[in-house]
Amino acid sequence: MRPVLLPIALCLLSLAPPCPGEDAKRDTVRVFILAGQSNMEGKVKRELLDLQAEAPETLDLFAHLRKDGEWIQREDVFIKFLGKKGPLSVGYGSGTSSGVELEFGNILGDHFDDPVLLIKTAWGGHSLVKDFRPPSAGIPEERIQREIEKAEKRAADPKRPGKAPDEETIRAGYGASYRKMMEEIRGTLGDMDHLFPELKGRHPEISGFLWFQGWNDMCDGAEKEYRGNLVHLIRDVRKDLGKPDLPFVIGVMGQNMSQPAKGAMLAVQQAQLTTEKEPGFENNVKAVPTDILVDKAAEALFPEWKERMDEWRKTGSDRPYHYLGSAIWHLRMGRAFGQTMITLLEQPKG
Repeated sequence: MRPVLLPIALCLLSLAPPCPGEDAKRDTVRVFILAGQSNMEGKVKRELLDLQAEAPETLDLFAHLRKDGEWIQREDVFIKFLGKKGPLSVGYGSGTSSGVELEFGNILGDHFDDPVLLIKTAWGGHSLVKDFRPPSAGIPEERIQREIEKAEKRAADPKRPGKAPDEETIRAGYGASYRKMMEEIRGTLGDMDHLFPELKGRHPEISGFLWFQGWNDMCDGAEKEYRGNLVHLIRDVRKDLGKPDLPFVIGVMGQNMSQPAKGAMLAVQQAQLTTEKEPGFENNVKAVPTDILVDKAAEALFPEWKERMDEWRKTGSDRPYHYLGSAIWHLRMGRAFGQTMITLLEQPKG
């Protein structure tokens, strides 16, 4: 086993086709990367999932994920989300919550004969303009200088406690999440046999990437840069993983719910929707709208959730910026993402 600190290009040598003389029919495991911020983390509380899975009006929606009154732990789909790992089931979101990975992995597991491994790298509040900034997007000196000026003002203000970040720290933040994402992918694949004994000896094949992010790019003009940064992200991920045509599914922001998006949210949406039209992205990048999948019962109830708490706890579990913590909405999104990924994988190559 290669040490996990080797450069990713060396680590991914194990993903190359077998050398002459090796068994050309080695068993594989399909690897999918899921990345983004808090909405990729997943904010559907376990209590809501348990309630809706047993409520007569909603139980049919979750029946395929349960057996004998319990949540299924799939024997053919595995997941690693930072410090958590195991067979895919509920609980692979923030804390004990769940997210789109539940139905996304279920769809892919049903489709493939090979086992599936999901590697989820998500951190709440992380932007594309800064945290996930891909290497080829370059260093935004103007933004960095604005941050430095703000930090200096804070440091000079005796009424504001705490030490302001210095220039080195500020610069290091740009692209930090992108680098952590690549380290997580490299580390998981490099130690796959140990992390997932069920997959020992299998050949990992990176098959697709799901991007679900955008909220923290709706400020300070970042929405105007979003499309360019997303194009750079796709190209850099493909380059770093050695997969020039890696299928990319983009979850389009949908916190506007049933209302038309406006302002910065509309700008990010349009950037996400048009990225698939970039030259070279035809048939291998697809943006999936999520507002059209809204859980309308949760949307209607949310304005009065505090006054109608007994009803709300059976309908939603978070705020609109987290898709209301709606299990139904997340189920729909995960299914749409999974089905779109399969469509991209079935596109003719070349």
